[in-house]
Amino acid sequence: MNSRERILGRVRRALADAPADEAPIARDYLREHGRRSVAETVELLAENLADYRAVVHRCTDDALPDVLVRLLAERGARSVLVPPGLPPHWLAGADATRVPDLAVSTPQELDRVDSVVTGCAVAIAETGTIVLDGSPDQGRRRITLVPDHHVCVVRVPGQVVSSVPQGLERLDPARPLTWISGPSATSDIELDRVEGVHGPRTLDVVLVGQGRIEST
Repeated sequence: MNSRERILGRVRRALADAPADEAPIARDYLREHGRRSVAETVELLAENLADYRAVVHRCTDDALPDVLVRLLAERGARSVLVPPGLPPHWLAGADATRVPDLAVSTPQELDRVDSVVTGCAVAIAETGTIVLDGSPDQGRRRITLVPDHHVCVVRVPGQVVSSVPQGLERLDPARPLTWISGPSATSDIELDRVEGVHGPRTLDVVLVGQGRIEST
């Protein structure tokens, strides 16, 4: 008898007297922490995104193209990766060369791209998280993991939820989900923070539809 068989034998003996038809325990977990209005939920999202060192911008639909052009120009981006379903007018005024999202692109080619602009599937206020699901306006997962600068557009309030359970209800688990809470970062045992180890060092999040233009 090997170690695996001994461990499984102990488990079987421990469960020998358990009723076979015992009903699972139902736990009434909270779906969200506190009651918030739509405006308060959006404010919480912006606050938590900024706490994770993302740069938050707010604008109207009409102003979005100008905001994106400004962010790329401030970054000095000469090239921008564009998912196939990104609305063409978003980047119509940008000087940067558009790079298509292609399956044949190598990591080295993606690393030479300055910026990437995507939409999102959902944004979660309580955790300051944006989730991508590979939809046409978001493209393949790797295009947001290799370039050093990611600009993500979030439609407010339609794509914003309070909590993770509410976000999960909107997501298809069969899709390639990418959960992003701020720029890529890690810390060593001495808590020295290093950004850009496994993703973009700079994350700009644009909240669209609130009727005002500002940055936080």
